[in-house]
This record gives sequence, structure tokens and C-alpha cells, in this order.
Amino acid sequence: MSNNTDYLLLFRGNEWQKRLSPEELEKTLGRFMGWFEELKEEGKLKGANPLYGEGKLVSGANGRVVVDGPFAESKEAIGGYFLLSVADEAEAVAIAQRCPTLEHGCVVEVRPVAPECPLAHSLRTATPELAHA
Repeated sequence: MSNNTDYLLLFRGNEWQKRLSPEELEKTLGRFMGWFEELKEEGKLKGANPLYGEGKLVSGANGRVVVDGPFAESKEAIGGYFLLSVADEAEAVAIAQRCPTLEHGCVVEVRPVAPECPLAHSLRTATPELAHA
């Protein structure tokens, strides 16, 4: 039985690669894939995917407002994610610090995955009678 915690690494920034020559980009992506494979082999990587730069933003009551996402124009756009299973936040941060794209301007956000919706937990804790409903 594992006592590991899940953490999400969100890779932010979609402009970093534009500053690299084709050779630098190839070298950096090779290092990135090596890092990825190492995490897989260690059993710390539960899932990972790159994300396309386009999408939709849904908002408003009943999701009435649907617009093209501003992802392509945003320097803080999320380009992909890793789902890790690690001992603690310190280990997740240490893994994020090894990301080869950091030196080129990419930012890695480290977020713990909650075992349940924090709002539902707060409501259940505040009103215990709902816990049995």
C-alpha cells in the first residue's frame, strides 16, 4: 500500500520555444522526453498529456456563454500536465525543478490533488447532518 500523494504539474507558457534555434529545440525536447521516461520508469508518473492551444471558455448561468479560449494569446497558457504520485510536496517541487524547459522561460505550477472537492468537504464538516444524507 502506497502512502503517496498525487500532484499535478501544469506547464505554463507557450512562447519559450520561439526563442530557440531548431537545434536547441531538438536538444531541449530530447532532454524533456528523457525526464518524462525517467519519471515513468520510477513509477512516479501516473499520467501526462500536452494540450492544444485552442479551446472554449464556458461561463454564465447554465453555461450560456461559450467563447473561444484566449489560450493562444496568453503567455501563461497551460501547455500540458503531468500527474505525479510522490511522497510529498517537496518531492513534487524537486521533480518540477528538473524540468528542462524552465531555463527557456516555461513555468511549472505544482498543485496537490484533493482527495475530494474542498467545498463539499467544508459543507459536510460545517453541517454534519448532511454527511449521512
